[in-house]
Amino acid sequence: MYLARGSSDDPYLWLWVLGAVALYALISYGLAYRARARRGSAHPAHDALHDLKDREDPQPPENRFVSRLIMLSGAGLTGLVAYLTGGAVRVLTVALTAVAAVSVWAYYDHRTETRAAARR
Repeated sequence: MYLARGSSDDPYLWLWVLGAVALYALISYGLAYRARARRGSAHPAHDALHDLKDREDPQPPENRFVSRLIMLSGAGLTGLVAYLTGGAVRVLTVALTAVAAVSVWAYYDHRTETRAAARR
């Protein structure tokens, strides 16, 4: 029965993963909104939402590699912090580390997407 339930020590692991993905989407939306508002868009919220939806063009290979490296490094660092801490301190430090890692990842993707869109 143990294998049927999974082998993770943390039963809320999927909530952490979904939280990181939701945070990435929220930060990406905020960065796109800020960029649209600075450019003088009449409807920055609507345009930012469409900018996120229209990310169908793949990143250049070097940008994709760096983006995935940032993502995996942040996940590794978050996992290391979770392993090294315990109790209530774990929740706080893991949350702060995850927020910082996801913020760096979203900011990098936003900056490279903006430059790629300007070149087109």
